[in-house]
Formats: sequence, C-alpha cells, structure tokens
Amino acid sequence: MLYAVPEPDLEDRAVLDEVHEMRARLGGRLRAPRRWLGGLRRTTQALAIQGSNTIEGYTVTDDDALAAVDDEQPLSADERTWVEIVGYRRVLTYIVQMSGDPAFQLDAQTLRSLHFMLLEHDLTKRPGRYRDRAVYVMRESDGRVMYEGPDSDRVPALVDELVESPSSEALAHDDAMVRAAMAHLNLVMIHPFHDGNGRMARAVQTLLLAQDRVLEPEFASIEEWLGRNTVDYYNVLSATGRGHWSPHNDAHAWLKFNLRAHHMQAQTLRRRIEEADLIGAHVLDLIREAGLPERTFDPLFDSARGLRVRRPTYVKRSGIEERTATRDLKSLVDAGLLVAHGATRGRFYTASGRLLAVRNETRHQRKPLDDPYPWLIDEITKTARQERALLRQEGRPSRRAVD
Repeated sequence: MLYAVPEPDLEDRAVLDEVHEMRARLGGRLRAPRRWLGGLRRTTQALAIQGSNTIEGYTVTDDDALAAVDDEQPLSADERTWVEIVGYRRVLTYIVQMSGDPAFQLDAQTLRSLHFMLLEHDLTKRPGRYRDRAVYVMRESDGRVMYEGPDSDRVPALVDELVESPSSEALAHDDAMVRAAMAHLNLVMIHPFHDGNGRMARAVQTLLLAQDRVLEPEFASIEEWLGRNTVDYYNVLSATGRGHWSPHNDAHAWLKFNLRAHHMQAQTLRRRIEEADLIGAHVLDLIREAGLPERTFDPLFDSARGLRVRRPTYVKRSGIEERTATRDLKSLVDAGLLVAHGATRGRFYTASGRLLAVRNETRHQRKPLDDPYPWLIDEITKTARQERALLRQEGRPSRRAVD
C-alpha cells in the first residue's frame, strides 16, 4: 500500500488550471528562437541542482552550480560538497537526455542506477543498493528521531509498487503534476536507500514532469523553489508522515504544497524570461554601440544577470580560441562593461558601468509573486509543530541517523 492521491478540491483545481495556463504560455515562449535561451536553460538547470542539494546541506553559490553544469572546477565549494553536486548533475543530465525518449521507462533497476550515479563517489553509502536495516531521520539539533521508514524487508516490494504506479489505482491520475508529487512523497517516505533518498525523490519528480513535455526538461523542475523553502518542505513532510511510514495518512497538504510550488516556480520562470528579454535587448544595443563582436553576447548577458564570467566558460560556449577569448574580455573591460577580479588563473569578470545599471534597473522593477494558497504555510507550520510536540510526549529516543 502506498500513499494514495487525494482528490483535488475546487481550490486545487483552480490552481492547477492557472499553472497549466502559465506553463503552456511559457512553453510557447521558450520554443521561440532567442539569443539568450541557451544561457537561461543552463542557469535554470544549475538552480535546480543547487536547490535540491541545499535541502540536504550541500550548499554552493550560483556560480559554482553553473560550474557543475559546465563541467568546470568550482570557485569556492569544498571537495566533499563538490562531489555531491557533481553526482546530482549526472542524475539530472541523464533525466534531461532520456525524458524525451518514448521508449524510456522508469523501473526499479533504473531507479537503482540513478542512485548509483548520485553516490558512486562514496561506496560506503552502498550506491544502487537498497538498505538492509532500519532507517531514521533525525533532527540535527538534538538527535531526536523525526521519522522512521518501513522495515527494510518491505522496501523492494514497495519500490516495485511505486514504479508500476502509473497503471495502479493508488497513484492513477491524469495530471502529471499530481502524479509526480505523489511519486516524490512515496519514494521519500519509503526511504529505500541508506543515503540520498531526498534527492532521488526530487529527481524522480523532475523526471515525471519532464516526460509530460509541456516544458523543456530543464524548465519542468520545482527543485529550485523547494531548495529556497527548505523549512516549509520539511514541515509538510513531517505533517504528512507523522513520524513513521503511514500510507493511510491524508496527503492533501502535501499535494497543495506541491501545487503551490509549481505556481510560484512558474511565476518565477515567467519573470526570469521577461527579464531576459529586457536584458538581452540592452546587451545587443551595447554591443552595437561599442562595435563589439556578436559572440560577446553570452558573457555580457550572464554578467548582467549577476553571474561571474570566466574565460574557460567563454571559450567552451563560443568555440573560439583562448587568445581570442582573452582579447574579447579585455575589450569588454576597456569598454567599461566588465571589471576583472583576481589573478590570471582564477580571474573572473563581473558587470560594470552601463551593464551593471541594466542589471540594477531590471531587478528594481521586479514585482512580488502571488501566493495561490496564502493560508497554507501557516497551517503546515502549525501542524508540524503539533506533530513535534507529540513526538516529544511519546519520548521517542534519540538515535544515530543513517540517512
């Protein structure tokens, strides 16, 4: 038995309709040829990688998340964090490549293979293998157990039921956002592995969303939004799971939380596209006025969006020689559009002058996002607080976490 799909109420259906409309319009805009689309696709994938890993405590800067996508070395991340980031990049890259293949099918072996990609850098975490003992999720502040997964001998059958769920009564639903949310919940609650369960659950959700093909795979994920709202994410899992594997519990709050995340992420992406249009137009004007090569669009566009520009990235993305890249970047500095930082080996560039003004003006014009469930987070927080109080009353012991 798995957590069953709660029936969406009228409020949910209205939110679903709004998200579908936004996603359809976004899909149309993203299919139109634009000079900046590759940069936006790359950034969005980086933010998904960053978001999902932030939830697990592996925090990197926007620039290092981009370095992972570009297969470059980080500017500031430590080695332990970096191998986790690179592992998740492998998983998402596989998802992006395979989601459009009509012959691709998610099954138990594929799930275990994805887990191996995630954690192959640390064989002590048994990548690709189900756990063979109890698993506990604990609160770091006091070591108290907050969740206990089902017995390990039940894991294989539960995973089989989960991956076969598109045809099962438990998770049958005609909306990909609903199906993906419930797959996420069930996988994270089964907790089939010794480590990496949260990231695997979010990756599976992204895979199912990408297969819907409304948006390109890089733009289908809500992992960025979840990473920026980690406390709320843990609270809704606590309020739904209530301390242990309980598939009979009502998962409606979880569904609403995911629909809210989709709505907010779609608004964020819409705003990002609108800003990219404005910034891209300004950058093209600056290139023409300064008589610069058109190939300099990418580094100027990235820096105008607050990112650091590095010569190796410019060389790789433009296909030019290193000496040409060096000459171009010097021209951008001389034109007052970029400013150089650091020594030759670790040098990077950021926006300056009129380009920096474009960035600041664009950000100043940002409007706040609209919350489709303005009451939901307070309710989830209240329920999670009550659940934690019950666990304390039960005297649930502290244990060493294995996840």
